[in-house]
Amino acid sequence: MSGSVILVTGGSGLVGKAINEIVLEEKSKGNKEYENENWIFLSSKDGDLRERTATEAIFDKHQPTHVIHLAAMVGGLFHNMEHNLDFFRENMAINDNVLNASHKYDVKKVVSCLSTCIFPDKTTYPIDESMVHNGPPHSSNYGYSYAKRMIDVLNRGYWQQHGRRFTSVVPCNVFGPHDNFSSTAHVLPALVRRMHAAMQSGESEFVVWGSGKPLRQFIYSRDLARLFVWVLRHYDSVDPLILSVDESDEVSISQAAEAIAAAFDFQGKIVYDTTRADGQYKKTASNKKLRELCPEFTFTPFTTAVKETVEWFKVNHESARL
Repeated sequence: MSGSVILVTGGSGLVGKAINEIVLEEKSKGNKEYENENWIFLSSKDGDLRERTATEAIFDKHQPTHVIHLAAMVGGLFHNMEHNLDFFRENMAINDNVLNASHKYDVKKVVSCLSTCIFPDKTTYPIDESMVHNGPPHSSNYGYSYAKRMIDVLNRGYWQQHGRRFTSVVPCNVFGPHDNFSSTAHVLPALVRRMHAAMQSGESEFVVWGSGKPLRQFIYSRDLARLFVWVLRHYDSVDPLILSVDESDEVSISQAAEAIAAAFDFQGKIVYDTTRADGQYKKTASNKKLRELCPEFTFTPFTTAVKETVEWFKVNHESARL
């Protein structure tokens, strides 16, 4: 891909920052795969991707040959439940604009980011790439989920009508440095922020919303970044590809809370507020296809990734997204 211009939308977010760090690391090592590549990481300051003219202005300026599409309106369970329409409309606009501009400006390849929440609520487990459209997603975040599903529909349309190599990946729950640690964040970064606050105020109890029983697969952002680059270089099918840790690495929310408490050396008691909604109980994903295509990949152990995330947050909490 020497001479390529790779445009990363959502480049200032969790995954975008991780990709940026991986690119800089590999370039500093003299990795020839990255030689003469120009990586451009966009943020919302570069233009509003909800607006078609603004999106096309970005593409006209940078003339990308490849795109990694990460930009989205995102939020945690409770924010999704209250704003499903907003999540649908804004993400539909962003995705349609980015893919249409990619076609208009003759981009060779686009890799868009989906989410495991797109899969049907009522299904068999583990879920795999063939099951995306087999039934309605969970009602708590149907707006975001349906908008993300439509990327797959758009990709197939651009392939069928124009022969475009637009594809998508489906990560499990991502976390790591540079995450959104606000009150509307996803479960793990929200727990990190609240645990930090509990430690600062010397609290003896830490309250986790929900029962702690739901199960999730968590992927470290740096691992996902490396997989994104691999997909950009080596995966050419229009069909989605699940990027997830193994099924055996699934953990409960209570186990995640305990790992965060251990990383903070919290000596108090963890309490579960069962008056709060749990959301979807599980959404176990199979990474069989990924393992067949990239068998040598090694994931960072969950507790190690949590520890590194907590250490980053402790140093950077004043400038982190809160």
